[in-house]
Amino acid sequence: MTRPIRRHRHAWVRYLLLAVGWLSVALGVAGIFLPLLPTTPFLLLAAACFMRSSQRFYDWLVLHPRLGPWIADYLEGNGIPLKGKLYTLALMWASIGLSFYLLPHLWARVFMLTSAVLVSLYILLLVKTRRLG
Repeated sequence: MTRPIRRHRHAWVRYLLLAVGWLSVALGVAGIFLPLLPTTPFLLLAAACFMRSSQRFYDWLVLHPRLGPWIADYLEGNGIPLKGKLYTLALMWASIGLSFYLLPHLWARVFMLTSAVLVSLYILLLVKTRRLG
């Protein structure tokens, strides 16, 4: 299931991606135990960050006996669980809603709303929903 990665050419970008990746792993693990924190999106973000920064950490994550299965289906093209989709959309729309309320600029609101709609369409229409069983 592992694949060769393409490391970013700038070292500072790789370090930033590693930091975001490990933060995402921590939030993903916390999401296993906290019902309002989504696990799958954070682990997918970690895999994406590691894919551009470290072959070792990418392999560790996707082959991990506990964390790997959370993202394996998506990486293999089988989709993500419906619960993961719902958590992702709910968290995204909650954060967009708060940002929409806090930002007074019309151009920023239009950009956020457009981004949220496009990401929602991607998740709902293009990402397969993994069936349990």
